[in-house]
Amino acid sequence: MSENTQIAATTQVYRVYIKASAQKVWDAITNPDWTARYGYGGRGIYDLKPGGSYRGYTSDEMKEAGVKGGFPVPDVAIEGTVIEVDAPRRLVLSWHMVMDENTASDKITRLSYEIEEIQNGATKLTLTHDFSGAPAAAGILAGQWESQGAGGGWSWVLSEMKTLIETGSGFQG
Repeated sequence: MSENTQIAATTQVYRVYIKASAQKVWDAITNPDWTARYGYGGRGIYDLKPGGSYRGYTSDEMKEAGVKGGFPVPDVAIEGTVIEVDAPRRLVLSWHMVMDENTASDKITRLSYEIEEIQNGATKLTLTHDFSGAPAAAGILAGQWESQGAGGGWSWVLSEMKTLIETGSGFQG
């Protein structure tokens, strides 16, 4: 397998256009009151400086689903470090899903948000996630487990975030 093929197989890129300012999109990504309202529903807590920590917490709904499925769900789902901050335009993190044995054994990945106001009050958000060495997390975030109730990955998260920003409510109410 060539190096380019390997990169293509391990990097996921998602783009969404949102009728909102770059600052509002930034806030939806970095403010825990927003992050708890879309996607998997867990609060994201950032220390927004290079070297600062990032933690993605599990929601009560995630914990309840784990109990029903016969496995415990920890308080922290994602651990990481802030690599780069240029508010409200760019955020780069190390990102490691630690909520179960499979994902915890994956390597630490790199997640980038690029936020660009384009025209007529719209913003382009590009999420790039390099999953090199993290096949378990890559599958989850690609939406491979959606039919088993594990959510639809980054597409689902970003779609719900867009809906929430534009309408005031996400898919979950």
